[in-house]
Amino acid sequence: MDWFEYIKTFYADGDWTKEQVAAAVVMKKITPEQYEEITGEPYVEA
Repeated sequence: MDWFEYIKTFYADGDWTKEQVAAAVVMKKITPEQYEEITGEPYVEA
């Protein structure tokens, strides 16, 4: 499964929040760089 494309689509459609995308970084499904590509904002560790 291509998590990046899956998450990118769900975020663009409004089905995922930035918090959910950040959780995917924590779970190592996407990278911090991919988070920034998806959301347009840099990833900041909580």
